[in-house]
Amino acid sequence: MLNIVLFGPPGAGKGTQAEYLIKSYGLIHLSTGEILRSEIAAGSELGVEAKKFMDKGELVPDHLVVKMIEAILETHSEARGFIFDGFPRTVDQAKALDIMLEAHETGIAGMLSLEVEKQELINRLLSRGKVSGRVDDQNQKVIENRIQVYRDKTLPLIEYYKPQGKHFGIDGMGSIEEIADRLKQVIEKL
Repeated sequence: MLNIVLFGPPGAGKGTQAEYLIKSYGLIHLSTGEILRSEIAAGSELGVEAKKFMDKGELVPDHLVVKMIEAILETHSEARGFIFDGFPRTVDQAKALDIMLEAHETGIAGMLSLEVEKQELINRLLSRGKVSGRVDDQNQKVIENRIQVYRDKTLPLIEYYKPQGKHFGIDGMGSIEEIADRLKQVIEKL
């Protein structure tokens, strides 16, 4: 299995690049953000609880996210691999993911980390918010909080994957095609 953690701050282009990787490698896109937004739209118990955190730009607690990921891994046991987008976000989630994948006799091949300048992230998210209607993309203060939460709580994941030789920094600036080409160059070596 080719299991990839697609990593980067909010607005780095993970969802856009995941679509390219799905088509190119036949992987299943596992976006916790999309799954959570779907749960919110459905009005599920998980969605109601998650919305409280998401509306403030905070991370949804690990136990909720881990339970959701495990269910998806179980239903797609025949997959060629997964693109984990928005998960793991903490070292504890990364450890939980390793345990889940080991139970399926597989593991993470690499963490592809999209690196984008802060102002570009803010501009991308504000622009996306105008089109998507997502509340968390329409308020600069919430966006800046999301970026800070990423730096404080999520960025340390690099130090989890780096000693394993699984961290690959990717320049996330430029056209969609240029970034996709950079990702492909790394994946071909995995």
